[in-house]
Amino acid sequence: MPINQPSNQIKLTNVSLVRMRKGKRRFELACYQNKVQDWRSGVETDLDEVLQIPNVFLNVSKGQVAPNDDLKASFGTTDTDKIILEILKKGELQVGEKERQAKQQQQHATVIELVASKCVNPGTKRPYPTTIIEKALSEIGVNFIASKSPKAQALDAIKQLIAKQIIPIARAQMRIRVSGDKKEAKKYRDKIVALIETIVEEDWSQEWECIGFIDPGKFREIGDLLSKESRGLANIEVLDMAVIQEGEQEL
Repeated sequence: MPINQPSNQIKLTNVSLVRMRKGKRRFELACYQNKVQDWRSGVETDLDEVLQIPNVFLNVSKGQVAPNDDLKASFGTTDTDKIILEILKKGELQVGEKERQAKQQQQHATVIELVASKCVNPGTKRPYPTTIIEKALSEIGVNFIASKSPKAQALDAIKQLIAKQIIPIARAQMRIRVSGDKKEAKKYRDKIVALIETIVEEDWSQEWECIGFIDPGKFREIGDLLSKESRGLANIEVLDMAVIQEGEQEL
């Protein structure tokens, strides 16, 4: 059944399909790229921004709208709005090949950048360019998996790079000093220490002071924890950065 569209509107371009098999039929929705995930996560609430055409199709590419008899037989209703919501919630999202490739390339780049930001040449204490990281990962045969988060893939990649040492590489760390009032520190000390990878020194003589190494990503978490727990009687400071960016001076 052909769809009559206003001549000034262009529909079904850059389309993403949501497909769902119900009974003996497969049904499809024509959606805008990237909008289905936004709707499922609650970021987008306007269905007009999600659906290119508010119809249930048997075949979007051929413009075949599902007959009411098929809707009734499969869903027990001909209420298109209810059926659309069910397909959006439970259906399988299909994306075009170009969109899939673009997403994979973006994820690949994100993993490379994460690895580069968390690693350092232990001899120079400087980060490697992303091109060198990418080449090293290729040499050890790291595969990127679309269904796995970039952070999880980056952590796996770092473990493999460190284990195989294709290039001299180690996790970047930040040396910090945490200090605060002794009485208050007894209340939150264990929480802070749990976030420090290696404690170099701890002293309770004048005030509580702890020097150690942390993953740079933990700096803000420790700062927020101190702000919440210490009643303003503690602070954190960076003593040394293991990763030195170009143009910066070592502390």
